[in-house]
Amino acid sequence: MRPTLRTLWQEAWQPEFVGTLLFLVDRNRVLLIEKKTGHGMGKINAPGGKWDIGESLMACARREMLEETGIDAQPLGCVGELRFVERDGPQWLGYVFVARQFSGAMTETPEARPFWCDVEGIPYHQMWADDAIWLPKVLEHGVLGDKPDAPPLVYDFLFTGGKLLEHGPSHQSGLSLSIHAPRQEWVEE
Repeated sequence: MRPTLRTLWQEAWQPEFVGTLLFLVDRNRVLLIEKKTGHGMGKINAPGGKWDIGESLMACARREMLEETGIDAQPLGCVGELRFVERDGPQWLGYVFVARQFSGAMTETPEARPFWCDVEGIPYHQMWADDAIWLPKVLEHGVLGDKPDAPPLVYDFLFTGGKLLEHGPSHQSGLSLSIHAPRQEWVEE
């Protein structure tokens, strides 16, 4: 059964999709991609994608990084949970991971064009509208700051037709799903 969460706008919100983003940070630069296909095509973001049955959220983040960039990065942990409440489209629950160590050579793939970007020069104007709200907080929260063991940030975003209407931190203080447990099939009751 799909998880049921309380958001700022709904008491019983259920995501249709769960996805991950993995930000690889090396000193004061971060690996980003220009998405070439699918959800978010043409936008800049971190490597990421949909969570598959049988894999953990951490494994999903690592797999998506490898598929989209050719880089194998081991996530250190989850720094954020993002609930995308869309009035006119699919409902997404996102998990934001960070990594600092990696192997492999950065390679453009059919899905993405990866590139390194200075943290101070992140192109927010080419990203989703919500990224400029939560990404600086995530980077400050524990990625670049002195709080690597800080609890994850949990944020709710309300959209209509892809346009951001409202946002705010969730009243929830922890993650809704385990980042280590394998995904099970969602059977509707």
